[in-house]
Amino acid sequence: MNIKHDQQIVAPSSQNNLAALLAARASSERPALTWAGGSLTYQQLAQLVGSAHTWLGERGLVPGDRVALALPNVPAMVGLYYGALSLGAVVVPMHPLLSAREAAYQVQDAGARLLVAAAGTRVGQESEQILDEVEGQLTLEVLSPDAMFGADASTPHPWVAHPVAAQDPAVILYTSGTTGAPKGATLTHANMLSNALTCVDVFGFTSDDVIFGGLPFFHAFGQTVSMNAVLAAGAAIALLPRFTPGGAAQLCATAGVTVFAGVPTMYSALASYLGTDPALAHRLRGRVRFGISGGAALPASVHADIERLVAFPIYEGYGLSETAPVVSFNRAEYGLVIGSVGRALPGVEVKVVDRQGQPLATGEAGELWVAGPNVMAGYWGRPEASAAVLKGRWFATGDVARLDEAGNIFIVDRLKDMILRNGNSVYPREIEDVLYTHPAVRLAAVVGQPSETVGEEIVAVVVPREPLDASQQAELTASLDQLARRELAAYKYPRRYVFKGELPLGPTGKILKRVLAEALTQED
Repeated sequence: MNIKHDQQIVAPSSQNNLAALLAARASSERPALTWAGGSLTYQQLAQLVGSAHTWLGERGLVPGDRVALALPNVPAMVGLYYGALSLGAVVVPMHPLLSAREAAYQVQDAGARLLVAAAGTRVGQESEQILDEVEGQLTLEVLSPDAMFGADASTPHPWVAHPVAAQDPAVILYTSGTTGAPKGATLTHANMLSNALTCVDVFGFTSDDVIFGGLPFFHAFGQTVSMNAVLAAGAAIALLPRFTPGGAAQLCATAGVTVFAGVPTMYSALASYLGTDPALAHRLRGRVRFGISGGAALPASVHADIERLVAFPIYEGYGLSETAPVVSFNRAEYGLVIGSVGRALPGVEVKVVDRQGQPLATGEAGELWVAGPNVMAGYWGRPEASAAVLKGRWFATGDVARLDEAGNIFIVDRLKDMILRNGNSVYPREIEDVLYTHPAVRLAAVVGQPSETVGEEIVAVVVPREPLDASQQAELTASLDQLARRELAAYKYPRRYVFKGELPLGPTGKILKRVLAEALTQED
């Protein structure tokens, strides 16, 4: 499929419903889902969706209703997702490990009529508390993760995707709440369809591919890249309900994964694991065509480790929940540009602006704005918050970036992560890139801490590759300090190093800097 930058992307059927992606392949006998316990063909998956469609309808769900889904990456999640969409309902994906308070907030904010949770997850276990906290009518169902809703080829449940307008809401994705309470990014059927179809084209997915499905489907990255785009291409998803490096490596080998999609911490953990299992690493060499990475900057050292161990390139991209989510990606046709998140997808526009919203010259750093068919309709029920980031057809990302002459995007950092030290703007990512060049560093995160003398002091939190005693920590501190002083301006290098065994991670493996900074403040 060839899609031009100025061409509107058309859904693969006369209907605009995102579920039409799957309906178009309902009779195919090709593999759709595979996991440790079994597999489903497209025909069987369509049957599962039909059963979920019926099951949801029996619980009173009608077009426009919101249904919250708190399940891991299991067949039931896929069935319920498309089953709800096929009814014309709006899906509210939720992290299964949310507390009762957090889950109740999202359900209440979205006005969800039904919450479906997996047994054994925190949401499932605290279901009674959630019901107590939610005002209004809510039906809550706790299911086995193995639920199939009575799907059986001998008792077919035919379904047709409910007609929807392209701009009708399909999904409400709650942001991480890094600046206050989480907000629900409202993504339309057109948003989701356009991004999925463009990803198929850009990534070159084919029906022969098997894509790693370890990115959570309750997150935008996993939903679009590892689920919607895969099914749009007629490819197969290798499901992994909970990521572990060993589980991921074994699944890649047994399922014949050809494309790995993950975040940097997944790649780092995978490289560390494969370094201890050369036989499995050898088995995977040459099998995976390429990797897709997003969510945070991929350290060059991790990329090099993966290339050395399993010999596949990793293409970095960039996106946000508010953009369905993919904005840009490196691709083979342009050549891999290390440090860049690639060029904007076809149909997507980007520009870098100053604080007044005026375009900056090529190479200058400023806020990245995005326009295109993937930009959300707004935040659910939050007109003021929507107006703060939607500037006409442009979405203000809150990320600092620069563009080169070829249109490659280089993310400098998050505006909110910027450290102001003695009046100087310091971007943590630049410092982290330097720290990652040290062979003893596995993970690094740089945050600002309040200081009476300089406003904010620069603190580097490091997870070493091997556990260190106090003497070894002192040696590594000296080595890192020497490296940072050599590679960075005097106002940029960290004044303090803290060593940890792990860092706080979000549902997709992104380092939670706000949580880390708060923990450091409490420790002090």
